[in-house]
Amino acid sequence: MQENLSEIFIKLCSKYSENNTLIFEYWKEIEKSYSQKNRHYHNLRHLENMIIELKKVNENIEDIDSVLFSIFYHDIIYKSTSKDNEERSAEIAKNRLEKINLDKVQIEKIYNQILATKTHKESDNLDDNYLLDLDLSILGKNWNEYEAYIKQIRNEYSIYPNFLYNPGRKKVLEHFLTFDRIYKTDYFRILYENQARENISKEIEIL
Repeated sequence: MQENLSEIFIKLCSKYSENNTLIFEYWKEIEKSYSQKNRHYHNLRHLENMIIELKKVNENIEDIDSVLFSIFYHDIIYKSTSKDNEERSAEIAKNRLEKINLDKVQIEKIYNQILATKTHKESDNLDDNYLLDLDLSILGKNWNEYEAYIKQIRNEYSIYPNFLYNPGRKKVLEHFLTFDRIYKTDYFRILYENQARENISKEIEIL
């Protein structure tokens, strides 16, 4: 990446606030959260990959700032044993962004985008759909990258033995295959849909 994550985030926040101390604190909070030792996939590299994918479709995004904020905050809370990661992440985003002067409409948009990453259901809002596709872009990568992702996710759930993990993981994967479209936008559907379905089916067989 030409710009690193901290530069992107600080530049983004600086559009709304001149409180550099607060902005830097926000970045350090993000960096610390995504660098926790239990994060083998949902880490800073995941954010980098989403932003790399975002650059392919920049011109199609209506509110790029909101999508970027959603990327940075969507997994700020991530515990494999918890079922409310998205809700807690959205609350943190709301709390932080209020303090750097984002308006209520934009904050609500970001809040809802983060919640949308829980179910990955298609939205009437195109920006929401792009965010969901960015989040799932790993599913459509080549098998070597996907296989590395499988291992990273398994490590995040290492507290669970295989007899518990495998059925749960299989259920998640099969759920994706029930979608008419795993990728909600035409761009990412054309780019990744077929490969994603191949990868998911292959992982189900391995499980």
